[in-house]
Amino acid sequence: MAGKATASVVVLAVVLAALGAAPARGAGYPWATRIGAAERFADQRQGTVSFAVVDERGELRGDHVHRVHNSASVVKVMFLVAYLREGGVRRDALTGSEKHLLGAMIKRSNNDAANEIYERLGNGPLYELAADAGMEHFTTGPLWGLSEITPRDQARFMYSLGRFVPKRHRGYALHLLTRIVNRQRWGIPPVAPGGWRLSFKGGWSGRPHWRVNQVMLLRRPPRRFSVAILTRDQPSKVYGERTIEGVARRLLEGYNRLTR
Repeated sequence: MAGKATASVVVLAVVLAALGAAPARGAGYPWATRIGAAERFADQRQGTVSFAVVDERGELRGDHVHRVHNSASVVKVMFLVAYLREGGVRRDALTGSEKHLLGAMIKRSNNDAANEIYERLGNGPLYELAADAGMEHFTTGPLWGLSEITPRDQARFMYSLGRFVPKRHRGYALHLLTRIVNRQRWGIPPVAPGGWRLSFKGGWSGRPHWRVNQVMLLRRPPRRFSVAILTRDQPSKVYGERTIEGVARRLLEGYNRLTR
């Protein structure tokens, strides 16, 4: 009986090989080791640090992934997607003024542009998007920068970002999020693996006790994974940026070499 079972396993392996079956890309990456290193670094930093990764197989990993943080400007990704889903927008070409407004909000993190988009949207479309994305904790605040988010929800949202954008505007949204101005490309971008398209947004607020956050989708079609790193009570904006970079470095070091 054991011999027959062994033979069946061998036959199955041969069949899978013939069909070109192979382990998922990224399957051999030492995420447990990397998460542990990032946790130890985060524990040594001032303030509070939480992070989540959705890997190439769609599995969620991280540290304090359900901890609630205020969003600062990372919620502008939700503003962008919710606006593109609106009934008068989803099937139509964007106007020049719409592209100017959305571009300023995302590329330069312009708050006046975000205020205008938020006034057009209201809370309803944002809650609808959060529900569609399976977010477990999302609330808007008296100020949109005080919206409550978690690393788990933001990493999952970014991982599946294209699914929530109407097809007509999908390429536009993903590309716009790659065009962040140079002075805001701190945190994850300097240590991200080479050759991946980085669709991301950072956010910061709250001096003297800073909230500094960043969320990112990394794409190398057909491959993709996502990262969300959220902090609070950072002694300065620069300190928070370095906190995010340190966490990201420990999560992603050697990624391309180990996932060929």
